[in-house]
Amino acid sequence: QLQLVESGGGLVQPGGSLRLSCAASGFTLDNYAISWFRQAPGKERERVSCISGSGGSTNYADSVKGRFTISRDNAKNTVYLQMNSLKPEDTAVYYCARAVFRLCLLNTRFDTWGQGTQVTVSS
Repeated sequence: QLQLVESGGGLVQPGGSLRLSCAASGFTLDNYAISWFRQAPGKERERVSCISGSGGSTNYADSVKGRFTISRDNAKNTVYLQMNSLKPEDTAVYYCARAVFRLCLLNTRFDTWGQGTQVTVSS
């Protein structure tokens, strides 16, 4: 019954913005740290951002710091990724994943993944 569903991807021009959503079902999302990952064809998966179970701690990859913002809405059981000033290099499939604990640590393990949503940044 555990499930994460991403939405909000699409085609956007460089400099534009998108907001991705990660909706959880089968569990209470605020009990777990949630992370956004992305993977482009031919490239390794990258951890983009993570938010703690409490929402009090966040972190970002250097490649997106200052442009992306992760947040959660516990009432909607949803985590968001606001993406601004998008670049062609941001083109990838974006996934959200549930951590096994409430903290975003370097060695945190993730046990549940969504199916991904495509983000394409192009003129």
